[in-house]
Amino acid sequence: MLSFLKSKPALKELLDGNFVDIHSHILPGIDDGASNIKKAVELVSSLQKLGVSQMITSPHINHYVWNNSPEIIASKLRETQNAFEENRINTPIKAAAEYFIDSWFENHFKEEKLLTLKDNYVLVEISYQNAPLNLYKTIFEIQLAGYIPVLAHPERYAFYHNKFSEYEKLKNAGCLFQLNLLSTVEYYGSRITKISDELLAKGMYDFCGTDVHHKKHIEAFESKLKIKNIASLKEAIANNQFFKF
Repeated sequence: MLSFLKSKPALKELLDGNFVDIHSHILPGIDDGASNIKKAVELVSSLQKLGVSQMITSPHINHYVWNNSPEIIASKLRETQNAFEENRINTPIKAAAEYFIDSWFENHFKEEKLLTLKDNYVLVEISYQNAPLNLYKTIFEIQLAGYIPVLAHPERYAFYHNKFSEYEKLKNAGCLFQLNLLSTVEYYGSRITKISDELLAKGMYDFCGTDVHHKKHIEAFESKLKIKNIASLKEAIANNQFFKF
């Protein structure tokens, strides 16, 4: 009868030591994540303690800001894996990418093979300012090229907050949704947490990720959940087992 008075768990308590993270920025020096190999090692060591068992890290590929290539990412992955061995970190790690949908990307995926999370699942993001004019055309063409788009942190696109039907439109267009776990503890603000809770309530999230860039992100996992739909969050976390390797 008094269950509503029970304190909500800390976010870290939902990671049971078997979580497969599909979104992070820990490869050193190639985007806005870990700036050097020492920080990369520290981040992954902390993620391991939080309950991450495997990682598919996802450095930004944004041609006009972070002009990374598969070769650069592969080189940084090897460097990171070697550092793990030296520091006795046993977290298996692979690398994909988080692609920014813009005019460059619209042509790139037609000409070059994309770095995927698994098989044909590709992580994409859009601007925080506004949606691309050709977004639905691009989503269709991504699928036409044989990929399944996984939209990173849809709850963070504020221009959709008052147009909730756009989320349903994106899902109907074939987009899968990836929740940022820190969105559930008001790390990005209460409004984003509210939207993430609404999306959870409607069962619209397919997967989730830490989106860890730095130490402050790690510390935020100590925070208590600020959402109601904890059961749906647990389901999204469990869905990440699909990416186990």
